[in-house]
This record gives sequence, C-alpha cells and structure tokens, in this order.
Amino acid sequence: MAVAEKVQKVLDEVATWNLLEVRDFVKAFEEKFDVKAQAAVAVAAGPAGGGAAAPAAAAKTEFNVVLTGITDEAKKIPVIKVVREITALGLAEAKKLVEEAPKAVKENVGKADADAMKKKLEDAGGKVELK
Repeated sequence: MAVAEKVQKVLDEVATWNLLEVRDFVKAFEEKFDVKAQAAVAVAAGPAGGGAAAPAAAAKTEFNVVLTGITDEAKKIPVIKVVREITALGLAEAKKLVEEAPKAVKENVGKADADAMKKKLEDAGGKVELK
C-alpha cells in the first residue's frame, strides 16, 4: 500500500517512539479528532474490498493479546505483575491497563508468543482473548 510522503514521515517518526509515547499519542489523537482508534481500523479495512479481507483473516499470523478482565479481585496484583513482565510498563501504567480492561496488552505478536502470554495472564487470574 503506497502512502503519501507526509504520512510516511509520521510513520517513520512514530516507529522510534516507546510504547508509552505511542499510547499518549493515540489518546491525544482520539481526543483531538473525536474518534476511536479501533473504529478507524475497522473503517479503513472496509474499503480495501470484502473479498481480500477474508483470505487475510484465514492466514492470520499476528495476534493482539487482549486482557478482558480478571477472574477475581484478589488476583489483580498477580495480573499486574504479568502485564509488567510482558509490556515493560511501569507499575502505575500496568495497574491502569488492568483496571481499564478490556485493553490490548500486546499487539501484533506471533501465534506462539500470543499463546504464551495468554497462558501467563490466565495462570495469574486474567481473562484473555486473542484477536
């Protein structure tokens, strides 16, 4: 997919940011333009052609590990510890991620890594989906 030169420059810059900077940028973008990043992805995928989207879904190689909740409030701390381990977030950021579930813990990871992360989170008491 060819993109405009201005768009490519922004993408190259964003690629150098850490996870917290990207998260802050996405939040600021959502607030400024009154949009949700998830909705924008779904809308962008639609015009690509319904026929092309079906084969891509069948051969999916990258997954998003999404924490949908915790099984018990007493398991919150172990889940936060695993989130910190997986994401390298600080304590406050990991706690916020767990409290704001459903939230993506890690995006665009291979099947084996996604399964391993899911197992760790579930063993700690988290409810997880791979998308």
